[in-house]
Amino acid sequence: MIFQVEKNDFLKMITRAQNIVEKRNTMPVLVNVLLEAKDNQIKIFATNLEVSLTDNCPAIIKTEGKVAIAAKNLYELTKELSDGTISFEKQKNNWLQITQNKSRYNIVGINPDEYPVFPTFETNEFTKIQSDLLKEMIEKTIYSVSNDETRYHLNGVYFENFLEGSLWNFRMVATDGHRLSLINRKFEKNTDLKVPMQNGVIIPRKGLYEIKKLIDNSDYNEIEMAIEGAQLLFKTDSTVLMIRLIEGKYPNYKQLIPQNLKENISIDREKLLSSLKRVSLLSNQKSKGVTLNFSGGKMEITSNNPDLGDAKEELEVNYSGKDFKIGFNAKYILDVLANIDSSEIDISLKDHLSPGLMRPTKDNSYTCVIMPMKI
Repeated sequence: MIFQVEKNDFLKMITRAQNIVEKRNTMPVLVNVLLEAKDNQIKIFATNLEVSLTDNCPAIIKTEGKVAIAAKNLYELTKELSDGTISFEKQKNNWLQITQNKSRYNIVGINPDEYPVFPTFETNEFTKIQSDLLKEMIEKTIYSVSNDETRYHLNGVYFENFLEGSLWNFRMVATDGHRLSLINRKFEKNTDLKVPMQNGVIIPRKGLYEIKKLIDNSDYNEIEMAIEGAQLLFKTDSTVLMIRLIEGKYPNYKQLIPQNLKENISIDREKLLSSLKRVSLLSNQKSKGVTLNFSGGKMEITSNNPDLGDAKEELEVNYSGKDFKIGFNAKYILDVLANIDSSEIDISLKDHLSPGLMRPTKDNSYTCVIMPMKI
């Protein structure tokens, strides 16, 4: 295996791939990427068995072949090399020799046959969707994904679509049992839509982060998406991302969204964000509990920690209901506020034991539910 490649082309490819590999894994082979020299291009394979990526870049192939090499070492060395052509040659002991001008480096590799069988796909049924909308949907839901490995079906975002009038409605939902985030975005109707997800799929957290990176590193306004079996596929340029979907039944999220909430408050998002950040500094450092006390046109935010002190701030709000007190985890509210673009938000409540609902004012497309806590 002998080939030459331009540094910048190769670096872009290895950068995307090395994000996939597992840094801490029970299978040491997965810290490697697989390189294949063939058909005037270098193809790279990277997987952590949950998310897999293939990519390629043009190269001058003198001898075809494969080698598995540590992704981190290959990335860091390539990054430090000068711009221009780099030469690679696989040695008999599966080491990879890298030369540029008068410099030479040898990186330990492994037999490519030891690399796990790489997932493949046959479908050509890809549908283009707008990258910026998909990225926004991921950012506005991923923070609510559960970290509890025993509730594996909550370790990802539920993704579904349905036709509403002349527009396709895509929905993402995430919950960890303490909070829920739901976002709807409408995409232009495409009669050739090949990704029916009326029953929904569950995309794992790692896969969502890689979709977002793929969008961030692409110059295109659209990304191609397909489903084949238990795999969700995304494609842009030469890069293909293959994500193994989480099996299991997602809970009926519609039952988790409270209805007929009688206490409605409107408040300036930025002022609430600033106050919560300050007051939560003196809350219990584990539970981050704060109390919201509504009275007339005012909201009082308080926290108390015997080891640190206490805090109280008062904000003007648009509220004319009965006096009302409720406790929340401040971090959950801060996460919602960080992902709302509106200058004003609406908070809807029922009583101090029932979940609260937060939305951007005059926008029902983004819904956040937070369970209360005892203070």
